[in-house]
Amino acid sequence: MQNDRTLVTSALPYANGPIHIGHLAGAYLPADLFVRYSRLCRHDIVYVCGSDEMGVAIMIRARQEGTSPKDLVDRYHPMIADSLDRIGISFDYYGRTTSDVHRETSQEFFNRLSEKGAFVTKSEQQPFDPSEDIFLADRFVVGTCPNCGNENAHGDQCENCGTALSPTELLNPRSALSDAKLEWRETIHWYLPLGEMQKEVETWIKTKSSWKPNVLGQVGSWLKEGLRERAITRDVPWGVPVPEEAAQRAGVDASGKVIYVWFDAPLGYISATREWASQVGQPELWREYWQDEGTRLVHFIGKDNIVFHCIMFPAMLMAHGGYVLPADVPANEFLNIEGKKLSTSRGWAVWLHEYLEAFSPDLLRYALASTLPETKDADFSWADFQARCNNELADVLGNFANRTLTFAHRYADGKLPALRNPSSVDQEVLAQIAAAPARVGGAYASFKNREAVFETIGLARVGNKYFNDTEPWKTRKDNPEACANTIHVSLQLLASLSILMDPVLPFSAARLRRMLNMPEVVDSSKRTDESTDALDWNSAGSPLLSPGHVLGEVEILFSKIDDEVIEAQVARLGSEQSGGVEYEEAKEEVVYDDFAKLDLRVGTIAVAERVPKADRLVRLEVDLGYETRQILSGIAEHFELDSLVGRRVVVVANLKPRKLRGLESKGMVLLAEDPDGALHFVAPEGIDGAVVR
Repeated sequence: MQNDRTLVTSALPYANGPIHIGHLAGAYLPADLFVRYSRLCRHDIVYVCGSDEMGVAIMIRARQEGTSPKDLVDRYHPMIADSLDRIGISFDYYGRTTSDVHRETSQEFFNRLSEKGAFVTKSEQQPFDPSEDIFLADRFVVGTCPNCGNENAHGDQCENCGTALSPTELLNPRSALSDAKLEWRETIHWYLPLGEMQKEVETWIKTKSSWKPNVLGQVGSWLKEGLRERAITRDVPWGVPVPEEAAQRAGVDASGKVIYVWFDAPLGYISATREWASQVGQPELWREYWQDEGTRLVHFIGKDNIVFHCIMFPAMLMAHGGYVLPADVPANEFLNIEGKKLSTSRGWAVWLHEYLEAFSPDLLRYALASTLPETKDADFSWADFQARCNNELADVLGNFANRTLTFAHRYADGKLPALRNPSSVDQEVLAQIAAAPARVGGAYASFKNREAVFETIGLARVGNKYFNDTEPWKTRKDNPEACANTIHVSLQLLASLSILMDPVLPFSAARLRRMLNMPEVVDSSKRTDESTDALDWNSAGSPLLSPGHVLGEVEILFSKIDDEVIEAQVARLGSEQSGGVEYEEAKEEVVYDDFAKLDLRVGTIAVAERVPKADRLVRLEVDLGYETRQILSGIAEHFELDSLVGRRVVVVANLKPRKLRGLESKGMVLLAEDPDGALHFVAPEGIDGAVVR
């Protein structure tokens, strides 16, 4: 194993929903390609990531679904981890920011900066939602962007134009929770004075002239405008609590204050590395990857995270001291779908877990790797996906593998013939094999994944052309030695391809190696054991099979995808208006007097029990303040009973009682039903018994 030590991270995905292919193309597939290549080169490399479970986006989604942030992240974290694992993203460790280790890491880091006097505290007017009785973090504030006019810009950044904002800069700001008009109230927060650190950050950035132009351009714009102090605490009920030691040191009451998600989230890279080190039985090993100057730290992110990874996180590390700084941040641009911006709210997305229900992982890995948004926004289309799978994977790589192996089994007894008196054509192909590892590897090493994939499939094209030009089906009879040489060179080329294609097509590469009955190859999915004698990346430039080597059984490497299959996927994409969701038709109009007859009351579920011999019915006792009602509801298949007690609900309190299964139900609990049948409680505020008008 080489001495160069590398730590790779991918941006932590928010655990407020499933992963889509935009996420995959931005931060996870590019990192995995680089990491798998590096492992095959026997580099000392560790790849960590984890779910970001503390963001404001988590709170918003939880409120929308009438659940708690903890329940929400407990649902989405395993879904995200499973999807990334099944698509072949080969983390050494995938953690979560709700872990004890992460909380300890974040608080220790915060305390260290506090001890060094790196923070300033000050009292400021902060946005407050009077209807929710809560201070609002920047992301909870929405309004009109003063730069581009986007009416739904958030208080920290406009997603439309990328401008960094504060709530005070938004036009017509309002609460993202309740749509209420904001109030401004006094509160105290900790700030990281980035302005005082600008010179140090600029000096460091000047050493990164090899970084991608899009990264340096965005960082340069921020530095030109001048860095400003940034609040790194928030008044919200979900997050890593501000440590009491720091609060006492600053003389501030830290009750209800948490560490800002963009301070704690990148620290998730450190906590994940600590958890990985413990998992491998060397608890202090994480320090080598974070505190040894011999480590190369590489962050893979999307362009919306450039500022945080190239300015804010490095400034935090500088302020702390003793940590390595990022060596590279190869940020990607955005991925569009069928020519339109990806939008989860409109259903204009390809969800990873749904893709995996229909196709093998390697097909998407290849299609995306071929069109990654490395220097500008790129577009994914199902037609291009089909074309690449059919015309490149099936017709080029798959065809070359099938015809070579089938021919070898039929006319060489399933063994590798010896190479005798090779022709100039034979020697030219062997020379191209010898040069391929450096050429393809150089592209991966410099984060040019599209180029690496192009070079790899190009070598398969060389094999197909060589097989056609040498015509072994003819030389089999009139020049057996030439025929044997064609089989020999083609099989050696396939063996090399089985290693060179591994970063992008790991599952198919393993299948090809089984068909070739290959010697052991370094496993690109995990940290390399330096003692292994397995073949590695550089081995792919030399003949890998010995004369007489016995081949394995032949199988189809890639099958073509029919038009109907692709048409079905296109049909799943949402329309611009409805996101492809079929909504129930609106009911007939009613006059206000009809609506006013309803007595809607706020209540709290005190008891939740299954009704015997009823699959769907749950017996609820709802505290309405002035009395407790027994209400029967058909929700047993949608909610765990333990999660119901303590829920705030809205009840139709003047509904005529009726008997179900011999029990009287006095009212109805209101629920929202999604088009897919999922139910959510209508979550109110107000005391029990409050009237909903």
